[in-house]
Amino acid sequence: MAILGWLVVGGIGGPYAGKLSEVARTDNTSFLPASAESTAVSELLPRFGGEGAGVPAIVVAERGGGMPLTAVDRGFLDDLRGQGATPLITSPDGGAAQFVVPVAGEPDAAVEALRQQADSDRPGGLEVYVTGPAGQAADLGEAFGGIDGLLLLVAGAVVAVILLVVYRSPLLPLMVLVSAVLALGLASLVVYLLADADVLALNGQSQGILFILVFGAATDYALLLVARYREQLADGHDRFSAMRRAWRATVEPVGASAGTVILGVLCLLLSDLNSNKGLGPVAAIGVGAALLASMTFLPFVLAVAGRAAFWPFRPTTSRGRAGVWNRIARFVDGRPRAIWIGSALVLAVGAGFIGQLQASGTAQSDVFLTEVDSVAGQEALGRHFPGGTGAPTIVMTNAADARSVVSVVGGVDGVASVRPAGTAGELVRIDAVLEPPPDSEQAIGIVRDIRAALTDRPGVDAEVGGETAVLLDTQDTSQRDRTVIIPVVLVVVLGVLCLLLRSILAPLLLVGTVVLSFAATMGVSALVFNHVLGFPGADPVVPLFGFVFLVALGIDYNIFLMTRAREEAFTLGTRDGTLRALTVTGGVITSAGVVLAATFAALAVLPILFLAQLAFIVAFGVLLDTLLVRSLLVPALAVDIGRRIWWPSRLARSSRPVR
Repeated sequence: MAILGWLVVGGIGGPYAGKLSEVARTDNTSFLPASAESTAVSELLPRFGGEGAGVPAIVVAERGGGMPLTAVDRGFLDDLRGQGATPLITSPDGGAAQFVVPVAGEPDAAVEALRQQADSDRPGGLEVYVTGPAGQAADLGEAFGGIDGLLLLVAGAVVAVILLVVYRSPLLPLMVLVSAVLALGLASLVVYLLADADVLALNGQSQGILFILVFGAATDYALLLVARYREQLADGHDRFSAMRRAWRATVEPVGASAGTVILGVLCLLLSDLNSNKGLGPVAAIGVGAALLASMTFLPFVLAVAGRAAFWPFRPTTSRGRAGVWNRIARFVDGRPRAIWIGSALVLAVGAGFIGQLQASGTAQSDVFLTEVDSVAGQEALGRHFPGGTGAPTIVMTNAADARSVVSVVGGVDGVASVRPAGTAGELVRIDAVLEPPPDSEQAIGIVRDIRAALTDRPGVDAEVGGETAVLLDTQDTSQRDRTVIIPVVLVVVLGVLCLLLRSILAPLLLVGTVVLSFAATMGVSALVFNHVLGFPGADPVVPLFGFVFLVALGIDYNIFLMTRAREEAFTLGTRDGTLRALTVTGGVITSAGVVLAATFAALAVLPILFLAQLAFIVAFGVLLDTLLVRSLLVPALAVDIGRRIWWPSRLARSSRPVR
């Protein structure tokens, strides 16, 4: 019945994985800081109608070679403008012209229609681009369009290949993949219904991470269950008895692992960025679905299949078997103190480069790793107009303060022009065109100066918004989020480990190793981003996401290793129990780490800078955690410290095995 029930769930939920893009938002409002000044201005814009009623799409045209626009060009652009657009503005050099079209709702279809219309009967030699916030949102939507097909295909193929190598069986990988697909179907159904009802916010970024998390987590949990099941079969138990024993031994560490990840990502609800806040429950739903499928569907399938699941290789006992993990355990046992000190020093060297990480933000045009129309259009605007033309900084004030606000804003260095742009009752909109491009660091600094100047003017009540202000507020909010969320995640993870291991010292040490591993990962990432890949910088949210995922996911392997070490310590003692745990879990933990790293690396197929950086950070960090921290540093610490690592539990008070 459980298998049939899951197949029904998969049949109903599966199609929703392809429908999530229908309820995902790619416009700027899905990323706005919830309580920021720019958000307040954005909410006031519809009162002014016209351009304020929608997301601005900037249509810019230019002739190559510095040639001036012709009368035919202007006639074509006038016809293209249609209704609701601003008047056509010709650049001072006569080589370009632009107008703004307000786009209501999701911009994808409207921008695509504009681009198709611009390509139709366009005069020869005239280049026309659609840029601005609407153009950028449409290009983001197109970039995320590969989520439903390409990302799933790459992630599924990578997992299948790794499982084939690990199990050397055609049946087991199929069972594990079916379990992951069913989990994805359940998660997609729940997320779709909640997003459609506006209970949670979904964007392309969260959608991509959801797919990867479900595949990675479901496969990790399956690997642990299958490893225990194979042990029990090899010990001579029948298939159903073996599964009962394997399930009981696995459910606690897998449940704790999933619970840690769920609690960790839910800490993102403390974020003041809509995009971060929405990712928390989306990721939690994905991990929860992976846990359910791995612990309810997969056990029944494996029990029904029995030893046939491992065909053509019969399960054999690992006890006493000489192998790579047996040799690693003996190596750790030989010089544990030297090994953990050496491992910590290696991590410290990597962490020493963390100061080179450039995570203060990037220009919107740097978001894309491929050439897109909105970036080309922004570059064309910069060649012929002041950088902020078409995307002005918007100041909202009351009528009594309007003249004073115009004077203050106009006196700020870097402001090319400033003018009143409309009234709505007592509310006045003032537009300031900045000299640099609106998505540049220079423009962000000017907006900061504008706000400071208005704050310094006594009695003036004004709020500053617009595209550049949104970037500024996003950067400031991201920095605030890191300060708030990172300590909370650490406390949550520490609490789960204390409850699971019935100890205080061991969890403190384990969290310390994860933090050191994260710092080393960010240091190495900084070197790779700056000197190998030549990235222009990173979004401020990249370190936060990297921390949440690396700590929440990295602690999984601590849980898998140390729960087994604690279990074995009751009969073998801490030293032998830890070495036994390393021997029997080393292979499964390494396989799980490789699978998770490979699935996150699949995010790099989407041509988005943020996702490419997150893919590298998580993939490298998981491998570092798996191959160095969990294989050498943690077991060496446990062996060197001995039974005291379990303080204050009874394991720490007995010099002999407890039973």
